[in-house]
Amino acid sequence: MGKPIIAYSIEAAINSNLFDEVMVSTDEEEIAKVAVSFGAKIPFYRSAKTSNDYATTFDVIEEVIQEYKQFSKEFDFACCIYACAPFVNVHKLKQSFDLLKNKNFDSVFPVLPFGFPIQRAMKIRDEKVSFLYPEFISTRSQDLERSYHDAGQFYWLKIIECLKEGNLVTQNSGSIIVSELEAQDIDNETDWELAKIKFKNFYNENL
Repeated sequence: MGKPIIAYSIEAAINSNLFDEVMVSTDEEEIAKVAVSFGAKIPFYRSAKTSNDYATTFDVIEEVIQEYKQFSKEFDFACCIYACAPFVNVHKLKQSFDLLKNKNFDSVFPVLPFGFPIQRAMKIRDEKVSFLYPEFISTRSQDLERSYHDAGQFYWLKIIECLKEGNLVTQNSGSIIVSELEAQDIDNETDWELAKIKFKNFYNENL
């Protein structure tokens, strides 16, 4: 849609007016240049340790928080917005931050309902199919409890609490529910094409 995908995350953060600092964590100079051109800061580069394929989101956030302490900057709240999340917008950021404060949660993030009950999930071995939960074979889908998964967009967190727990999701985490039309995890070419289709629909409806 005419701009680098990371730009949508940066612009949503800046336009929300919620943040004292909007920074991008990266080890890549090209990404850093793009981030700065859209208004983000690059106060330091990501370390090799948190740039490998095994580093978690929490590892990156923890490193950022510790690096800021070296500059004598400490914050009460943080929000990690993923770079490939063009459906993040000001409304979602404000809604989830209000929920974090009003409900006194440790963290808040968007979730999606599964399109079909996971209790009716199947597995395939040697081309033979079987139910993962055979006890629900005869249960009507509308009678099964709704299940949700992380939308892969952003995490609001109380820094002290999440550092103490060593995780972004604690026993005291909250969520906002988003629809399948306003979220798309992007891991491959098919995901990318689906994101474009959804974004065009989302963009046209929000003009």
